[in-house]
Order: sequence, then C-alpha cells, then structure tokens
Amino acid sequence: MSDAALQAIAELKPLLGDRIVTSEAVREHHSRDTSRLKPHLPDAVAFPQCEEEVQAIVRACAAHGVPVVPFGAGSSMEGHTIPVRGGISLDTRDMNRVVEVKAEDFLAVVQPGVTRKQLNTHLRDTGLMFSVDPGADASIGGMASTRGSGTTAVRYGTMRENVLALRVVTPDGTVIRTGSRARKSSTGYDLTHLFVGAEGTLGVITEVTVRLHPIPEAVSSAICHFESVRSAVEAVIATVQYGIPVARVEFLDEVAIAATNSYSNLDLNVAPTLFFEFHGTPNWVAEQARIAEEIARDCGGADFRWSTDPEERSRLWQARHDIFWATKAIKPGYDIYTGDICVPISQLADSIIAARDDIDASPLTGQIIGHVGDGNYHTAYLIDPDNPEDLAEAERLADRLVERALAVGGTASGEHGIGTGKLKFMRQEHGEAIDLMKRIKAALDPAGIMNPGKMGQGG
Repeated sequence: MSDAALQAIAELKPLLGDRIVTSEAVREHHSRDTSRLKPHLPDAVAFPQCEEEVQAIVRACAAHGVPVVPFGAGSSMEGHTIPVRGGISLDTRDMNRVVEVKAEDFLAVVQPGVTRKQLNTHLRDTGLMFSVDPGADASIGGMASTRGSGTTAVRYGTMRENVLALRVVTPDGTVIRTGSRARKSSTGYDLTHLFVGAEGTLGVITEVTVRLHPIPEAVSSAICHFESVRSAVEAVIATVQYGIPVARVEFLDEVAIAATNSYSNLDLNVAPTLFFEFHGTPNWVAEQARIAEEIARDCGGADFRWSTDPEERSRLWQARHDIFWATKAIKPGYDIYTGDICVPISQLADSIIAARDDIDASPLTGQIIGHVGDGNYHTAYLIDPDNPEDLAEAERLADRLVERALAVGGTASGEHGIGTGKLKFMRQEHGEAIDLMKRIKAALDPAGIMNPGKMGQGG
C-alpha cells in the first residue's frame, strides 16, 4: 500500500471508524465485477452513509492523490468498478434511502445505493413503477453511472431518459446539483446527462431523481418460435414499424432456448424465439397480442401463445433473467465472456446471423440473446478459465462483433458500457470527439483521481 493511501485512510479513520476497511476479504470483493477481466485490489473500502461523508472521502483522496472508485452492487460487466490503480473503493450500499416520492409529479428521489427492486417495492402502493430493468438488482446510482437499460427500454427508455436530476460530489469535493424536477428545461449545459454514463470518472453520484411510470392496468406476455433468425427479427421490425408499443420484445437463439429449458424446467421449442410483453388496458393488450400474432405468422412464426396470467408471465421472464446462469450450466466450471452491441434495426438480422455463423465456426460454445426491439443484442461465449486459447478466441469473436456493428453505424456497447473492456474501441467509434472527452475529464478531474484508467484517460 502506498504512503499516500495510508495517509488518506488515517485521515478518514476518525470520521468513518470501522466503515473504512482494509481486510483482505472485503478488498477482494471490491476487486472485481461480473466480467472476465483481471481483478485489482483497492487499498481500502469505504462505506459512507451520507453525502457529507462522500465529500470527506473525495477531499482526502484529492489531497493525497489517491484514486476513488465508486462501487454500487458490483453487477457491471466491463470492469467499471475494478480499481486498476488501487485507491479507495467507495461503496454506496449504506446510502440506500428512498428520500422522497412525488406521485403527482411521477418522480422519486433516491440515494445511489437504492436498488431497482427496493425502489419498486417502496412504490407498490402508489400505482407507479421504476421502469428500467437490466435483469440484475443493480443500484440506481450504478445504473445512472453506466447509462443502464434492459428489457423494457424499447417502451420506457434507458437511464438516459429516466434520470431527471442528480446530486454529485465532484473531484475536488464540491457538491453540485444538476437538472430539476421539471419535465423539460432549456437552460444551461445538460450536465445531468454528462454524468449519466460517465462511469464514475467525473464524480460520485450521491442522489438521483428518477422518472416514474404508471403501473399498467393489464399486462400480457407472449411467446413465438421461428424457423430462422431472420424471420424472427423480421417479425420484430414489422411489429415496431406497425406502431405496437411493445413493452418488451426479447430474442433467444436455439442454444439459449435449450439452456433455458434445462435450467428453468421449461419445454419451449428449441428454435429462434421471441418473448413479448404488452402493457395497457385489458382490451388494448389483447389487441396488441392479436396484431403481433398476425405479424409473426406472416413472418413464419409458429405456436404463438399469449397469456395475462401473472404466474405464467413471471415464470417466463424469470427464465429470461436467469439466462446468464442457464448458460453457465451448459458447461459447469466455465466462465462467460459477453459481447454487447447495438445496431440500426435495419441491420439487426444480418448482424445476428453473422454473429451466429462466427460461433458455429468456432470451437467455443455460445448463445445470442437480445433486446431486439431497439437493435441491442448480446453474445455469450463459454470459456475454460484455465485455457488461454479459449480467452483469445472469445476476444476475437467479440472484436468481430463490434467491428461489424461500427461498420454499419452501430455502437460498441448497447448497455454494458465501456469500463476497461471496451476502451480500445472508443476512438474508432467516436473519432476526434474522444479528444474532447479527454479535455472534459482533465478540466473536471485534473488530478485524475476519479476511477482512473477508464473513460477520459483511455481510448
């Protein structure tokens, strides 16, 4: 541990007491996320309980030149929270209070450690919901930092559309407020959306004001399988172009379906498959399902089944959310190397087919799933953690995935973010804008203490 880190820890000990921890086990837990990337131990882990303590931590680190790495639930997938240069991992788990709910304004104010499930449990008697659903029970602060999204983004948007305002501790320890409770504003730079997606490289989020949505009167789910990937994607495109406001439309290839059947005890046809969800009034969800069925049938879909039964719907979507574990169960002991890109929806079928062809020609086992209503899909390659050749092959496949996406005007990451895993593609995607990002980083964080080695210092 460096002398600077020891000095910062000693300065913070009287304030935090046993909430600044240097034990090996706690540091190890904060050395990694859910990615395949190499872990790095922080020098210490701090557990602030209020904004003032975050300020104190950041000021101490700034004074001694010690890195600060914000940490939420640790569910990120590209190395965002890995402290690649040591320092203090700032864990927001104890900042987990729902500060206020303003139902009449359709908003909630939360501390960053509140998780999405916690918030929705708190909201259950209000008739409102927080819509962003990445699958994992991620923290709201982490979701804002990574510009998270998930299965419902096609209807309700990502964190970009659902964050109204923030409180942020900047790298010199100053607290700023961005945004407002108003639905729109035309004053000043849009600082809220500068911090949303900054991945902790510009400051520490200490409070988030999020948009809420009415819980729909009725919800129905549907499932349909297809002979080919192309016909399934064509059905999605036609459904979106028709104007049906689908709440979710998820694609699973045949490998993913077989894994889901085995892990979640389902009996789905092993074929490219779409999961739909529709929100609205009882009559409207029935009408949406009817139109979607007609479109699917015209595209070669078969055995379209829909239901409003909550238990059946919950089982279906739980199976979808468990796909990570279902995939790992294909080869116990193997790790998952994930890919995550987003393309214009007109390019989606060709992109998925090319990705599937790559997997089929590879010695690795892999599957493809996607939030295909907005052109976002994921690959998952199973690798032996003790076999460097597996890792190299997965990297090759994931790089090809990104290269093809960028070639058709897509992006290197639809929702997992950059972290360290995707830094190498930033200049290729953004060109000279990377230099502007670096100047913003240098202006706000001249000492480079905020999550160093990530955006603004790489690419």
